[in-house]
Amino acid sequence: RIKSCCNYYEILGVERDASEEDLKKAYRKLALKFHPDKNRAPGATEAFKAIGNAFAVLSNPEKRLRYDEFGTDQEHVSTGQARHYNYYTEFEADITPEEIFNVFFGGHFPTGNIHMFSNVARDAHYYPRRHRERAWTQEQEEEENRPQNSYSAFIQLMPVFIIIIVSVITQLMATNPPYSLFYKSSIGHVISRETENLQVPYYVDKNFEKNYQGAELQELEKTVEKDYIDYIQTSCWKEKQQKSDLSNLAKLYRDERLKQKAESLKLEHCEKLSSLIGMHKGG
Repeated sequence: RIKSCCNYYEILGVERDASEEDLKKAYRKLALKFHPDKNRAPGATEAFKAIGNAFAVLSNPEKRLRYDEFGTDQEHVSTGQARHYNYYTEFEADITPEEIFNVFFGGHFPTGNIHMFSNVARDAHYYPRRHRERAWTQEQEEEENRPQNSYSAFIQLMPVFIIIIVSVITQLMATNPPYSLFYKSSIGHVISRETENLQVPYYVDKNFEKNYQGAELQELEKTVEKDYIDYIQTSCWKEKQQKSDLSNLAKLYRDERLKQKAESLKLEHCEKLSSLIGMHKGG
């Protein structure tokens, strides 16, 4: 049905005077039905893309106005065949179907201005794509026909040489950090140690004990513990986010397998964080 539709209104199954709520209701129903993770039927992915593109255009007042005015002029007609709309040529959405789906079901829904999520620059005057491609081809041909010599090529590459030279000098002048939270043989951090206060593991090189003793060692280990706690907090947040995402998907698709996976997911870094907080309070 989606492939045989001639315009975006037919794809969503709504009238041309459909309200914003009508569009949302139609999109919600179709997006859940044709999402590639849920629907494995042939052509489901293309249908999902067409549904997302149709909704993105019609839910944007400016794009909908343009579409209503010029949309029929952009249809492709083949002799002896039905009229089929080219969904991805002139009236393209500024956000991918997956992004629309995630915004719609996973967070706050943007009212009317879906294009504000776009990172893609659009042509200000909406020239047809074939004109843009022709202009780009002409520009490439002109560039290829311009005479170049060794000197001009060297001048053009000069900024690249400068960047490479600065990068090499910076690397030569840079000194390795005195410790790592993880084993790093590339910089010599292969000797394992623990901080005296919270017993946080870290790695150093063979000259560490000569350079860090007494008060300097204590200050360094405070920094080690702070870095380690920051790392554990970030990892804990990621674990909670992953568990929450799985739970939401399980509810969305009513999938018992996803639900069990979410419930069984262990929050190892969160447990470590609780243990560290307990040790800190106890100290």
